[in-house]
Amino acid sequence: MAFWDNLFPNRAARFDTGGTASNTVELTRRRPTVSLTQQGAANGNLRVNLSWRMRSSDLEGRSRTSGRLLRNPSQFFKPEVVQAHTQGMVNVDLDLGCLYELADGSKGVVQPLGGFFGDLNDAPYVKLSGDDRFGGSSGETIFINLDHKDEIKRLLFFVYIYDQTPAFDRTHAKITLYPSNGPRIEIELDERAPQARSCAVFSVEHVKGELTVRREVRFVYGFQAELDRLYGWGLQWGRGYKSKA
Repeated sequence: MAFWDNLFPNRAARFDTGGTASNTVELTRRRPTVSLTQQGAANGNLRVNLSWRMRSSDLEGRSRTSGRLLRNPSQFFKPEVVQAHTQGMVNVDLDLGCLYELADGSKGVVQPLGGFFGDLNDAPYVKLSGDDRFGGSSGETIFINLDHKDEIKRLLFFVYIYDQTPAFDRTHAKITLYPSNGPRIEIELDERAPQARSCAVFSVEHVKGELTVRREVRFVYGFQAELDRLYGWGLQWGRGYKSKA
């Protein structure tokens, strides 16, 4: 919060932001929603990007950090150094998906598993660009055609671990929304859930005449079927596999 916000409390920002230079809104537990309508971004394409990188070992990190702090207390204020993803670390394949329900009642999923990549110019107006299996710099991206927002009832974006290793606590994962207008929106998957395999990250719905993004960040121990039950989608699920990279 800026110094002058203490002098003029009514000017306090509505959202946690990353500052003017970064032009970012961060959705948190304390402030979980943002209106796309209010920022003039309820049309055009909304780009949703998942990116992640591997954490270093927690145990190794604690021992090194403790030693540094004892020798040099000023290190407390420096950010943690995160190792790059290597074959010696846990191999995690995070996937980005979206459950959709349209105004006509049709429902489905857009996700890499099963090759459900969607369509941007026809129903469901949600399109996955591709499948990133290695946590590359570009990550995975889903586009939403908000010129058809009146045909979309609700969307639920989620992240799941494809392989059998539950390791959300070993990754730095973040979802960034790039609206057609206004600041980008960031949601960190920063809560520790070492046994979770899936996470409902955010939803998009019409609320009181406005198109609203709401932070969810709810980890579950199962996969898409459990997220479906949690949010009442009512789809039928079967086991799916990816082809070898």
